[in-house]
This record gives sequence, structure tokens and C-alpha cells, in this order.
Amino acid sequence: MTADQTHGSPSTADPIPARPGAVSRRTVLGGAAALGGVAALQSVLPPLANAQPTAMYVGRGIGDMTGEPLGAGFNGYADTEQISVGLHLRQRARAFVFADSSSSPRFLHVTAEIGLVFQSIQQEVLRRLAAEFGSTYHEGNVVITATHTHVAPGGTSGHPMVDLSMLGFRPVTFEANCAGIVDAVRMAHHDLAPSTVGVSTGALHDAGVNRSRGSFDRDTDEERAHFPEGIDPRSQSLQITRGGRLVGVLNWFATHATSMTSHSLLASSDNKGYAAWHWEREVAGQDYLAGGTPGLITAFAQTNPGDISPNLDLQPGKGPTADEWLNTRINGERQYAAARDQIGRGVRGLGGGIDVRHTWVDMSSVEVRPEFTGDGRTHRTAVAALGASFASGSQEDGGGGDELPFAEGDRGGNPAIKSITDVVIPAWLREAHAPKDVLLPMGLVPNAIQRVFPFHLVRLGGHHLFALGFEPTIVAGLRLRRTLAAELRVPEDHVTVQGYSNAYGHYVTTPEEYAAQNYEGGATIFGPWTLPAIQQVAADLARSMRAGTPLDPGSPERDLTGRVPTSPLGNPLVDTPAPLRNFGDVLDPPQTEYRIGQRVTVRFSGTHPNSDLRRGDTYLAVERNDGGRWVRVHDDGDWSTMIVFEGLLTVTNALITWDIPQGTPGGEYRIVYTASGRGIDGRLFPVRGESQAFHVR
Repeated sequence: MTADQTHGSPSTADPIPARPGAVSRRTVLGGAAALGGVAALQSVLPPLANAQPTAMYVGRGIGDMTGEPLGAGFNGYADTEQISVGLHLRQRARAFVFADSSSSPRFLHVTAEIGLVFQSIQQEVLRRLAAEFGSTYHEGNVVITATHTHVAPGGTSGHPMVDLSMLGFRPVTFEANCAGIVDAVRMAHHDLAPSTVGVSTGALHDAGVNRSRGSFDRDTDEERAHFPEGIDPRSQSLQITRGGRLVGVLNWFATHATSMTSHSLLASSDNKGYAAWHWEREVAGQDYLAGGTPGLITAFAQTNPGDISPNLDLQPGKGPTADEWLNTRINGERQYAAARDQIGRGVRGLGGGIDVRHTWVDMSSVEVRPEFTGDGRTHRTAVAALGASFASGSQEDGGGGDELPFAEGDRGGNPAIKSITDVVIPAWLREAHAPKDVLLPMGLVPNAIQRVFPFHLVRLGGHHLFALGFEPTIVAGLRLRRTLAAELRVPEDHVTVQGYSNAYGHYVTTPEEYAAQNYEGGATIFGPWTLPAIQQVAADLARSMRAGTPLDPGSPERDLTGRVPTSPLGNPLVDTPAPLRNFGDVLDPPQTEYRIGQRVTVRFSGTHPNSDLRRGDTYLAVERNDGGRWVRVHDDGDWSTMIVFEGLLTVTNALITWDIPQGTPGGEYRIVYTASGRGIDGRLFPVRGESQAFHVR
């Protein structure tokens, strides 16, 4: 790319796509936040005097959980060709610990910027927390939820069905995910301090669209009237302050983290990760590599986005623009703005008291009572099976493909395939899943997929969180909220439903939506009575909590972590430099001068990145000459930078780019590459490279 090529559609020669409109944190909020960090942020937001927050002890933490940036399959699209080649935005875990006092029982909430949380991750994190903190954190009071980015390295499940598209288990990414979560919890544990907490609810109307409208239209008139746009616009936040200063936000909003398409091969945290990064880094001016607990931690979690796409034009990477990079940024900024606008406005105090109920449920054999089935009869959930419409993929977000002989809503399926499945699939299973055209009866294969799932009901004062390891649609979420509100005798708005928590069991639709057999119905693996079964579980948890009686939680399935064969891709044995070069040498230098909006490109003789993921550190730095002292101004956790690894046998070159943001001061800059190499003896050695200086005018 030449110096005159600025942001827009990349040329065919580009190794990576351009990112339009990168914004310097110096330009945000009129420059106030960049000048004064979190303190300046307070000056441009309304005061908290009108709020009625609740005194509580809260701890906040953040940890780097970035997976393997080279050779790893991504979780979400199930596309075997989507293999990581580099890094765009680092993945982070953000933890909040809540307690009534410094010595009282606690509740731990973690938002993880990964595709999915599996039982494997939950169980390993719990083991590590028990080793470090004893009985303080346990399966009953810990909820780990995924943002559901589809462009983060996967291969971290203990069940082979999930890891198939990642071509196996990836222990390096698994370790990074677990270690990053524990880092965040450790920081939050030691940050526990008197705080005030309140909850607020706003509305966000232009960050999602219903991608399964034909299914949604089968729900009741009243439910469709409740969501006139076919989306759940609730943007709900826990606001945490100390001494009148905002120090934490936990936001929930329903939209898929699929702004980045299945063609993206750079690890990223997608729109929800951008929202958190933007608030912390660009608005509050924080440096993730500075050490210590940041002044402000903001987490953007999911609720019930099962049928909600961020692609407003109902095509992958389309809407509001035709550029997936710009769409990611716009959608993230909208989620940030909706949460920011709630600060100090309509804040409801939580009230005192923390209570938690949890249970493990075998979802393949739940007897659902008539009070939840809606037809006055008892029904049962079914052994797990995926339908033909699942194989079609969600065409609005990606996955599946036109080459596959399946279509959403086509309950008849492909006649040739159906003639085979009607023979291969047992009649009792087909009947249990009807009208689903069963394609993959993975529940019949021992340990292929999880059967027993955890459910948590948490009371923080007068607000309740119901956490489940599924993807509920918006009406499924509404029915769960109403079930819980009725049992708990609280307003519906005092209940939040959070999917993707502690496990993953695919989708949850209403029985009416299930009958349409669009993608979401085909992916509701335990059959048409899945939602009523979960409503029953939620009601039982709520009754136990309201009565103050204990509930037998049951027990999980056997942990299968590491039993899935390890992926053969991306496992470096030894590094060698580019021919006739040394590690860290500049292979392609920058130009001598650039203007704002142009792209700086530098290629180094590098090493395979998976030997050292540099958690809590960086592969790259953009440095500015400040009176003879080189000062880092950007790193590999920033939107304006990317690093691509070009590997051939034992040689790996590192291509670093920096898209010079608006507001960047003129001056002298350089690009620095840092890594670890692996020698023939297996030991790691440090690598560093520095480009020649260049000027930004």
C-alpha cells in the first residue's frame, strides 16, 4: 500500500483490510477526557446527586485473555476456513465482585470477550480460584458470561462437537482464556471497597435488527406489540461509583457480536469489545499496560440476542455501511453512548442484600409441568439434536453457505438427505423434535455435547439476574423475565436475563418460533419444550429464593477438558529468521513521512506468536519522540493498529500497520516489534525490532 492510499475499501494487494475512521482519544468529548482521564469524564456527564444508589462493597478487575493469533479456528461461525492470521483488538475479561460487607458472602460476575464460555472454562477457573481464595468463590456464586464475539480464537470446549470446526482442542488459547479471567478476578478481589451501586435502564434502537422475523411473527400479538420494532431495545446498566466518581459500569444489551464477518481473520472483540475499549481507552484515556487497577472498568454483556443481528441490512457486514470495520465501530459506539447517557439519570438504588440460587439440570430429560407448557399437558425435552435449518446457518450474520443443501424455514429439508435421515434417525427422536428435520443427533453420541447445564438466579438488592448457558431470543427472554417477576413479585424491569453464561447449549426459542424452523429453531437442540423447561427451572429457583429455603443444586457432568484431540495447527516447534536476516530486522521499512489518515506499514523478521501470547503486554508499539525520549502512544490493543503474521515453515514475518488517527500530533514516530522466539532447545528468547523514524505532518 502506498502512502497515498487512505481508509476505504482495501486494494486486492492488501494483506489486511483498511479500518475507516479511526479516532484518536484526544478528539473525544472535545478533548476533555484525554486531558483529564476519568476526572474529566465526570465534568461532561450529569451529576449523580439525583440518583439513589445503594451502599455496597464492590471490587473491579480486568485481565488480558487474548488467544492464539496464528493458526487458530474462531468460535461462532463454524467456518473451518476462518483461521487466525493476526491480531486487531485484544480480548479482555472484566470482573466485578459484589458484597454487603468486606466479610459477607460475595457474588462474582465476569464478562469475557470470547465467543463462548464452556463448562471446561468454568470448571478450570473455579479450580484456580479455589486454590487461591479457598471457599470465597465457588460454582454457586460465580457467573462467567461471553460477549459472543465471532472473531476470537476458540477450541476451548471439553466436548468434541463444539471443537470440530476449530479442528481440535487448543490448550494455549484455553490457558490464556482461563488465566485472563483469573487475573481479572484477582484484581477485583483486592479492589473490594465501599462503593455505591444503582441500576438504570435506557433504550437503544439502532444497534440491532430481528434476523428471524418470520419466527418472531408467530409469537402472540401482545408480545409482538411489546417489541414493535422486533428488537429488545433495553440497555440496562449497573453503575458503580466511589466518592461521587464513576468507577465501573456493567451494561446489558441484546445484539449479536457479529459485526465482523466470517471473512475476518484477525482476532478481535467485535462491537461489544469496541464499546468497552472506547469508553475505557479513548474516553477515559486509560493505558492497559500501565499496571494497577484502572480508574474505570466498563463491561458490555449480552442478554437475549438470539434473533438479533447488528447487520442492519440483514446481510453479513452490511448496515449501517457496507464496511464491516466501520460497522463494528459504529455499533460499539452506539452501545457505549446508550450506556453513557444513563449515567446519573433515572438510577434506581438496588437496596441491600445479596442472595444466589443455582442448579444443574439435565436438559435432555426435563418433565415440563402443564403450568409452563401452555396447552395444559405435561411434555418432555428431548435428547439433543440439530436440525437441517441449523446447517443453513444464519444467513444474515454468516455461516452456513449457499453450497449447502439446506435453507432456513424449510422443514422438508433436502429430499435426498431427508430420505437418509428418516432411516438413520430413530422415529422417537424425530417425533420428539418435530417439526424439526433432524440432521445431527449428537445427543446419541456419548460426550459429544453437554447435557447438564447450570442455571443461576442472583439477587443484588432488589434487582435479579437470571444466567443461563443458552442463546434466548427476545421473546424467550421476555417470557423468562415475566416468569421470574411473577414468582419474585417484582416489576419485570427488575429482572435481567443473561445468556452465554457458564456453559453453552445453543439456542432457546419460544415453541411458536420453534415451529417455523428457521436457524434459531433448528439450533434449539433439546426440542420444542426447551423454553418452558427453562421457565420451570427459573420459577423453582425463584420460589426457593423468595421463601428463603435451600435448593439442592445437583452436580455437573464429568469434566472432559483435554479429552478432545489437540489441533495440529499453529503449534510452533522452533523459530528461524528470514533468510540472511536476524530476528527483529526490518524487512520493509516505513516511508519517511505520512499524513493523518494514512497507513504506516512495517514488516519485521519475526517469530511465531503462539510461543508467547504476551498477555498483559504487546507485540507492537507506536512510539513518539518526546524531547529525545521515546514514548508509547499505541499498542496492539488499540483500534488503529493491526499485526499480521506471515508464516512459512519455521519462518514468521510480522507485518505491523498503524492507521494514523485524526487528532494525532505532528512529530517523529517509530514502530517497535517485541516477541519471544523458540530455539532448537525449546527455550524462549526475547526479540525486539525498531523501525527507522518517520514524521507525521
